[in-house]
Amino acid sequence: TILAGKVRRYFSFKNIIDIFKLPIGILQAFYHIFVISPDVIFSKGGYGSIAASISGRILMVPIFLHESDISPGLANRIVGKFALEIFISFPIQKTEYFPAKKMLSVGNPVRKEILAGSKKEAKKLLELTGEKPVILILGGSQGAQRINDKILSTLPNILEDYEIIHQTGKKNFEQVKKEAEIVITKELKKYYHPFPFLNESEIANAYSAADLIISRAGAGTIFEIAAVERPSILVPLPESAQNHQIKNAYTFAENGAALVIEETNFTPHFVLERIKYLFSQPEKLKEMAERA
Repeated sequence: TILAGKVRRYFSFKNIIDIFKLPIGILQAFYHIFVISPDVIFSKGGYGSIAASISGRILMVPIFLHESDISPGLANRIVGKFALEIFISFPIQKTEYFPAKKMLSVGNPVRKEILAGSKKEAKKLLELTGEKPVILILGGSQGAQRINDKILSTLPNILEDYEIIHQTGKKNFEQVKKEAEIVITKELKKYYHPFPFLNESEIANAYSAADLIISRAGAGTIFEIAAVERPSILVPLPESAQNHQIKNAYTFAENGAALVIEETNFTPHFVLERIKYLFSQPEKLKEMAERA
């Protein structure tokens, strides 16, 4: 284990403690890299990567960096200064901060397992009726509860015309389930399928069954949506560092692959109106899927 000090962008006594963790982590990493003598170091970012990358630089080990987002975080901005090459997910002209001569646009890795789903298996595994178009709503991480609240506010209206697979997030599941049981009628319950978290098999099949996906705009999710070629509504997390989710979302949507609704506009009435608008134009949905 190598100690890593996290730099928080707010006051915390942990910042004082973590000041001392980084130099210790650099010494630990130096020892391990010296003993292992790797040919290269591949860094994916995060504060845990800084100590190993600095030690690698001192020991003159080539460092390769991968950045998933349009706007890199602090750790990758630091490591990027001495990385030999920087692999990026989005187009070079859109990616911020790094020098163009160091960047190579390679996309973002996705799990091959998510491509193995099928509508038939989804119907059985997720207990779908198959009677209505399917909307997949992906919460489960930062800001999930706010999306859940807006969806719950108009849930009966959505279920009148659509079937929903809803990943709520583990912390929010029980609350969402209880509220849903109150607001939807017995007749509509068979069209609502909440899950605290979708495992690999479930998410693969949910992607296959989905006619539309509503999600945050983390790079990992965006590239999975692109890989499975599904139309989407992206709701960027406004608190994301360097506004990277907003930048990710608008860049992905530029060619018509997605519709972006910022959280201030993500109201129950507007969301329902946008969903109905998209499903009223099958050719538009098809085009979005093709451009994903």
